Amino acid sequence: MRTPGQQHEATVIAVTSGKGGVGKTNVVVNVAVALARLGYRIGVIDADFALGNVDVLLGLTPERHIGHLLTGEAALKDLVIEGPRGVKVLPGSSGLQALAALTPGQRTTFNQAVADMRSSVDFLFIDTAAGISDNVLETLLLAERVVLVTSLEPAAVVDAYATAKILNGAAREREIGVVVNGVRDGNEAALAFRQLDLAADRFLGRNLRYYGFVAQDPLLKDAVLVQRAVVDHLPQAASSRCFRILASRLAGMGPIRGSGPRLARPVTALPQDDEVEQCA
Repeated sequence: MRTPGQQHEATVIAVTSGKGGVGKTNVVVNVAVALARLGYRIGVIDADFALGNVDVLLGLTPERHIGHLLTGEAALKDLVIEGPRGVKVLPGSSGLQALAALTPGQRTTFNQAVADMRSSVDFLFIDTAAGISDNVLETLLLAERVVLVTSLEPAAVVDAYATAKILNGAAREREIGVVVNGVRDGNEAALAFRQLDLAADRFLGRNLRYYGFVAQDPLLKDAVLVQRAVVDHLPQAASSRCFRILASRLAGMGPIRGSGPRLARPVTALPQDDEVEQCA
């Protein structure tokens, strides 16, 4: 947490995927709420400018969204709403094709919104659109860490590698951490990660970082249907345990540069070993 009087900048974490439908936004909302449960101040920006749904997963009903910011119709302070556990959410727009590609002026406005939001939180998550559009790449470049979400499906793994390749070409120093979603166990997750990491090592001359996996869990679908984060709705679900260990890992990594968030609670508050075995 921030010490009074201390210069502070949030750690910005962009969460992306090469392929849609791999559960990227579920990772964002549940890790954000899990960190908030640990006492961190959390912000979430829904940067899927045309098809945002962070607000839907959290059961929020914003009257305005990021589109109103980008078109100059509203200021940031009028758009950020409070989600569960005090998470600050800048909602994405939905069905606005005009925002599928931002103008230079809109990009400047968005970048300033990121800078403004990160000044008042400990972690700022940016949920990008899926794929490798210019919008997505420019958004990824704003983050210290990139979380690349994939599933075990061959198409998802191939598209995840394509995303890593594009990002590597633009910013080789950017850390890319992989989360494998919807797998039965760690062996399946390791298989998907190995495929990605071997390809990155061979063709890009770099390695990726394994952040963990999220277990396949029908209770996660139940939480989605009632529009709540599963870590709040069903904290003992298998997926909840995985989201908590992922949140704790991100918190424990610390900032990449400058001052930043510290562990809000002592190490005894982190998930127990049995959870690590299931979700590591």
